[in-house]
Parts: sequence; C-alpha cells; structure tokens
Amino acid sequence: MARAQFSAETSGGGAFVRQPNRFAGRVTADSTSPPGGGPDEQDRWPLEAGRYRLIWCRACPWAHRAMIVRGLLGLDDAISLGTVDPIRDERGWAFALDPDGFDPVLGVSFLSEAYLATDPDYTGRVTVPALVDTLTGRVVTNDYPQLTLDLSTQWRSLHAPGAPDLYPVALRPEMDALMAEIHRDVNNGVYRCGFATSQEAYDEAFRALFARLDALSERLAGQRYLLGDAITEADVRLFTTLVRFDAAYHGHFKCNRSKLTEMPVLWAYARDLFQTPGFGETADFDHIKRHYYGTHREINPTGIVPLGPDESGWTTPHGRG
Repeated sequence: MARAQFSAETSGGGAFVRQPNRFAGRVTADSTSPPGGGPDEQDRWPLEAGRYRLIWCRACPWAHRAMIVRGLLGLDDAISLGTVDPIRDERGWAFALDPDGFDPVLGVSFLSEAYLATDPDYTGRVTVPALVDTLTGRVVTNDYPQLTLDLSTQWRSLHAPGAPDLYPVALRPEMDALMAEIHRDVNNGVYRCGFATSQEAYDEAFRALFARLDALSERLAGQRYLLGDAITEADVRLFTTLVRFDAAYHGHFKCNRSKLTEMPVLWAYARDLFQTPGFGETADFDHIKRHYYGTHREINPTGIVPLGPDESGWTTPHGRG
C-alpha cells in the first residue's frame, strides 16, 4: 500500500478518514457567562464584538467558507482576521505573512501555540479555520461546520443591515440533508480521492464524487442556486470546493473524469458565485496551488507547483442572472 499523507487519518483499507474537530466551543447569544468571561457550563462563550479572531488560510476550503460567510454577513468589524501562510511544514500553520512572523493580535508564530494553550496534550493535526479568544489566547472552536452556522444564527445582532439569511429556518431540513451529501461526496470526497492509499478506496471516492457532481448539475440546471433563487450556506460550501477543482483537485487529487470547465452547468454556476461580491475576491489561486502542490509531499514529491490553469475564464459571462 502507498504511503499515506496523514497516516493517523488513513484506514486499514487505504481510505482517508478525517480526524474529528477537537474544539467545539460556541459563541452564542444565550451564553450565561458575563462579558470577558470564559465558556459557561455548556461551553458557550459570550457574544462580544471585537473579542474573537478568525484564523484562516487562503488555500483551505474549510477556512474559505468561514471567510465568505463573515464577509457576506458584515461581521468584518466584529471578528478580526488572522491569515496563515499557505505552506505548512511539520510545525503546522505559521503566521509567516505577518511582520516578524507573529500574529499581531495573538502574539504567536504558529497556530499550534493556541491549540496547546487550550489543550497542552493535543497531538492531532492543527487545522483552520479556528476561532480564537483574544483575551486568553485559547481556541474556542475549530468545528468549521458549526462555526459558520453560528455566524448566521448566534451573531445575528451584529450583522450588517440587509445581510442575507444564509440559513433560513424553513429550508434547514432540506439544507442540512443536502449539505451532508455535498460534504461526504464533494467537499471531503476530493480529499478521499487524493489521500487514498489503495485503488479500491480511490475508486469508491472517485465514483461517489462525480455521481454527486452530476446530480448537482441536474439540480442547478433548473434553478440559479442550490435552494432556489437566493444564496445560502449550501452554495458557499459547494463553491469553495469548485473554485479549487481545476487548480488543485483535478490533477493533484486525481479527480480527473472532468474538469470544472467541462461541466457546463457547474462551471456557469461557479462563475456566477465567483462574480458575486464576497466570493471571487476571497479566492487566491496562487496560495491554493502553492499549498496543495507544495505541502503534500507523499502525493507530489517534487513540490513543483503548476503554472496553469488559465484563470481568466472566471470573469467571463455566466448567463445565470
């Protein structure tokens, strides 16, 4: 069997099994903690503008969705932003983009320092996004699916006027089921292809990925967005995988039945979102390619970063208005 990129997250059958999210605290409107306090008995932190810092990487799709939701809801001033370098070595995510290599608010060089300040015994992989409490330097959460839903629901009092409802109550049952399918087969499915260490595990993930993309194409052929005529979190979650598809997943992760640009409905849909304020300007193809091709040395031992594909198509008319 081939060597695994993340051996602790690879099953005996060669399938990639993503580690659980270690920190699952929540910032909520109904926390019983006072301002400046820590989590209450239910691990709920108090809602306070300016207290928490979102740590993201421009290359990471999980972190990218948090960045997009934060912007769409107008929470930029309420939640500060720290950006790690796209190149991750054995020490993990580094604040190498900041002057002197330190996050100016948290005062740390690596996100792992915040993880260990929260759990000194933590030995798992350090992940983004992470919401960090600037008062204590502790990680509140790295539970990326719940984090963005909470931004829509728990942070509502701090939303900008006219902010979209990305998680409408009436649509939640359908949305939750759809997002679970997208996560399993697409968002995490590309990783299950790329990090598989057996042919059988890869084949299974590949078939599930493209079967789901075909089903989503059929769904989107008759409506502008996944849940109708308005953008929801489901669209955000699908977009952050699609925008990386041709640049990274098609080649690097062997998701090569079709390029995104060869799937007409999904390509037009992705361009529609890319050209929507809050989406395209947060995508960084240079960081995306340097991260995937430069850090997964079991998959790409040379570390060579491809020059393509041509990115100009993202701004061409999409015809879905």
